[in-house]
Amino acid sequence: MGIKEKIVEDIAVVIPSGKLMGGPETDNLHEKIKSLIDDDMIKIVIDLSKVKWMNSLGLGILMSCFTSVAVAGGNLKLAGVTEKVQSLLMITQVIALFEHHDDVDKAIAAFKE
Repeated sequence: MGIKEKIVEDIAVVIPSGKLMGGPETDNLHEKIKSLIDDDMIKIVIDLSKVKWMNSLGLGILMSCFTSVAVAGGNLKLAGVTEKVQSLLMITQVIALFEHHDDVDKAIAAFKE
């Protein structure tokens, strides 16, 4: 799994790719989020458009990311959730925790509303 990042004004966009299946690669996503929080970046979009699949460990990491950002007083949004990942989020009812948007541009625009 790879993780890219881009900054748009005061919003960090984190772009994981591959599979979120637990292990060190998945932990790197949470470490990236904590690093952004340490740098006072508390408006964060996780773009899931390049994530092919996620299991319960990946889901747990997403929830940990959400919690870390919330505790820091920030907001985390999801964007580009693929159909497979969205079905997992819906079945587990975790989708209700996250504000989610069709794409990154819409998620960024939501921060400006």
